[in-house]
Amino acid sequence: MKGTYLGEFEELVLLTVGILYDDAYGLAIVDELEKQTGRNVMISSAHKALVRLEDKGYLKSKMGGATEQRGGREKRLYELTHAGAKVLEQSKELRNSMWSKVPKIVWEGNNL
Repeated sequence: MKGTYLGEFEELVLLTVGILYDDAYGLAIVDELEKQTGRNVMISSAHKALVRLEDKGYLKSKMGGATEQRGGREKRLYELTHAGAKVLEQSKELRNSMWSKVPKIVWEGNNL
């Protein structure tokens, strides 16, 4: 397993794989990421992140999902591993903890 650091885009990709659950493959992940974030996502960027996340042990993949619509070609389907779910939970806890420590005056002030 490579380093455990999780970048923002990697976190979004992991969350998207979780959202799509048993239908998480390259193009579906890109479409869902764009829908959820409003960002344009390059398929090559998503694939690079998927490879990194699999190398880190946060995802695993298998071939499947061949359909007539795809000319019988299989898709590489991704799913979260236990380590992937755990790192997402840790990230959520860290973010929630930090958000809770921002004084209310920051949100109520005129600085925004």
